[in-house]
Amino acid sequence: MMKMNFDVTAKKLFGVKYERLARTLFLDLVIFWGLHISGLQVKIAPAILYLMTGTFSAGVMWQALSSGDNRTNMENMFMLPFEGRSLILSYVAALGAYTLLIKTAGLLAVVWAVSRWSWTEILGSILCSLATIVAVSCLYPLRLGRTDAYAFYIQPKRRRRTVKVHRRYSVWRYLFRYLMAHKNYLVNTVAMWGVACVLPVLLGQMEARFVLPIGFAILSLNTPLCILLSCDPALEQAVRFLPGQGSAFCVPYCLFIFGCNLAADIIFLCSWQLQIGGIVPLHALTAAAFALLSAAGSVLLEWYCPIREWKIESDLWHHPRKYVVPAVMLLLAGLVSKFL
Repeated sequence: MMKMNFDVTAKKLFGVKYERLARTLFLDLVIFWGLHISGLQVKIAPAILYLMTGTFSAGVMWQALSSGDNRTNMENMFMLPFEGRSLILSYVAALGAYTLLIKTAGLLAVVWAVSRWSWTEILGSILCSLATIVAVSCLYPLRLGRTDAYAFYIQPKRRRRTVKVHRRYSVWRYLFRYLMAHKNYLVNTVAMWGVACVLPVLLGQMEARFVLPIGFAILSLNTPLCILLSCDPALEQAVRFLPGQGSAFCVPYCLFIFGCNLAADIIFLCSWQLQIGGIVPLHALTAAAFALLSAAGSVLLEWYCPIREWKIESDLWHHPRKYVVPAVMLLLAGLVSKFL
């Protein structure tokens, strides 16, 4: 019974014949070998390795447990006779394997390739990842005050009916409602503001003309706001079905992301001015340009290259496509720094 329950969840995450697992591990091996033979070396303290691995694994595991896409899976398992402990162990084991082998393995492949580690430290990083996965699995049910299998079931949210009727549609109204309905998106945005405050401390030893464009590129990495069409296929179908909805939706969507990016950039500039100083109007114009270009790039990717065939929401948050726009912005930062 436990093996059957494990296979139900694992095949959804890894593929029917576990083909996704094999493909991902092969790509991780290619990335590891490519970085290893490149000769790139970065000094990373073991404590930082353990902290990075544990934090990343904990975040991915919590997202996996919180994903509403697992609701149907759990409903199907609840329809069959089950033993509570067996179901919990199999479900958590499948999501833990997904976290370690699909997500954390990619991070470890990069970290292990660019720095020299002993076998003790390699084993320690794996054990640290497993420990945080187990810890999150134990803490997650407590948010409902329950410890049975139903504590892992995501209840569908009931929508309250409102009597307020708007005569005209508003994409802006939809975007703000969507953001307020998904608190994790809001938390991620606030976290980016925190990063903007800390960046001057980390990069303050370098000249502003080199560092500021790099900071603007880093702050464009606000993944949740850039996947609204990918995470909601029904919305995408509605937008594409109606005539003229491409520009009617994409322009406000672009301005919405631009506003969020610009807010983070302004916080970054203010933090830099308070801690280091030397901010001039040209830096503010550069921030606005980077915010607008990154927003336009994100919307174009969503419109022409939406993410398909994802299994759970964590796949969207950690899809390699999230690095396309920041990578382009980093290349642009290198060019812009010569003129600031």
